[in-house]
Amino acid sequence: MTVTDLLDLARSWRADDPDPQTRSELDALLAAADAGDQAAQAELGDAFAGRLEFGTAGLRGRLGPGSNRMNRAVVSRAAAGLAAYLQANGPGTVVVGYDARHRSQDFARDTAEVMEGAGLHALVLPSALPTPVLAYAIRALGCIAGVMVTASHNPPQDNGYKVYLGDGTQIVPPADAQISAHIDAVGSVADIPRGSGWETLGPDVLDSYVGTCAALALPGGARAVRIAYTPMHGVGGRTVLDVLARAGFDEPRVVQAQFAPDPAFPTVSFPNPEEPGAMDLAIAEGLDVDADVVVANDPDADRCAAAVPTPSRGADGGPAYRMLRGDELGALLGWWVAERARRSGTTLRGVYANSIVSSSLLAKMAAALGIEHEETLTGFKWIARIPGLIFGYEEALGYCVDPGHVGDKDGVSASLLVVELVAALAAEGRTVHDVLDDLARVHGLHATDQLSVRVTDLSIITAAMDRLRSTPPTALAGLAVRQFEDLEQGSAQLPPTDGLRLRLEKDTRVIVRPSGTEPKIKCYLEVVVPVAGDDVGAAREIAAARLAALKDDVAAAAGLSAEQQ
Repeated sequence: MTVTDLLDLARSWRADDPDPQTRSELDALLAAADAGDQAAQAELGDAFAGRLEFGTAGLRGRLGPGSNRMNRAVVSRAAAGLAAYLQANGPGTVVVGYDARHRSQDFARDTAEVMEGAGLHALVLPSALPTPVLAYAIRALGCIAGVMVTASHNPPQDNGYKVYLGDGTQIVPPADAQISAHIDAVGSVADIPRGSGWETLGPDVLDSYVGTCAALALPGGARAVRIAYTPMHGVGGRTVLDVLARAGFDEPRVVQAQFAPDPAFPTVSFPNPEEPGAMDLAIAEGLDVDADVVVANDPDADRCAAAVPTPSRGADGGPAYRMLRGDELGALLGWWVAERARRSGTTLRGVYANSIVSSSLLAKMAAALGIEHEETLTGFKWIARIPGLIFGYEEALGYCVDPGHVGDKDGVSASLLVVELVAALAAEGRTVHDVLDDLARVHGLHATDQLSVRVTDLSIITAAMDRLRSTPPTALAGLAVRQFEDLEQGSAQLPPTDGLRLRLEKDTRVIVRPSGTEPKIKCYLEVVVPVAGDDVGAAREIAAARLAALKDDVAAAAGLSAEQQ
């Protein structure tokens, strides 16, 4: 496309933009680009490089003007396309939620107006609230769909648009493609009908959600536990504190600098508990109060992270903390779900599930418990759809502990169960380390790690995937590759997806895939080491060395340089 064509395209888009803010931003870009500013021309080229893709994650992207950005015009088109898709089944109500990111409330209002203009009724949550409250509201209010305006744990310059259908779960194919086709058919934004009859909900739905979460706590269970907590500048803080209080726990020590919602996320580079340094302030708070557990949510509170004191003391003689890996917390919650049933005198019935990139330990635990286990593609849009689900998780800190009420990952209810688990163990003089060691003795030590590379040039991801497909490794970390699966082909158990799975000897596994929500390539590593006698520590050392070698060899096989890592 020539510069002249690009400028004409941008001016045409501007004429149909309903938002004075993005029109002004575009005016500045147009003036600079027209004057020959190459950086402005490059920015315009990216802003209009097609339409922001609507997929199974809905929309997610940078804020700003243009068809390839998150803005009111793009959101209005998405809402109109979704409304057209929903109208095929007749009238109904759509509930809309939003977080505290830049423009989230504006995008929620646009969605509500477009739904009303299309002949559907829109209900808007009363304030910026956690994503699981929206997922809960869909079922609780009998809605035909729900929209959550959030970019979860993405950087502050991003926003997103997550779509759920009437069963309370996120969209999956073919619904995503059908909605996308309706979006393509939308004409001028100015011609999209809008209505004003939407309603802002009162506090009842949030109060109902808080009560439902709090009721998960075992009656008469241990409540003595010291907690440090951070919502990481997101919307989970007040809701989590209310749930803990209603369940009978003392108020946590909160990270005051991160408690109020702030779309700039000023104290963290990336507002994701998995990112290095993101938990530093929370752990410092834990050290200050000698906390039994440090709990964090991501900004929309659908994920839950935890750090716990290590068995040995720190260099100064005080407590030292370590982050639990997502797979470790998944195993602990899976164990606790079964243990809760035992302690309450009920029979555990149902299905455990986790994504293919998560540890294989949960499947072995389910077999030992005599219940079914299912493996799904990455994402709770798949996990939450498993019939009979009683617990599901994925390694990226997503946990579903109450699937009967929330058909998605829920960092609020998961936080409650983490606190309850730690309190119950403390009352018995035990810790989560004791449970993890017990699981290792029974099932083998399952250790996982991840090579995650964030890129600015998406061609790096494509090149890495192409390289692995064209020249698959025959050995990694000195272990022979026994099976190489291109998941793009799909199988009887799994739909097609852009990913590769390598099974190696000694019960070792590697999965490589592009992230569905961020510009990252992710390599998921798992090793299983039998525990000889009672020496879990020795097994951990073997696993750590094997994972380190595996990470190096996978990076080399994918052509990822040290600078990119």
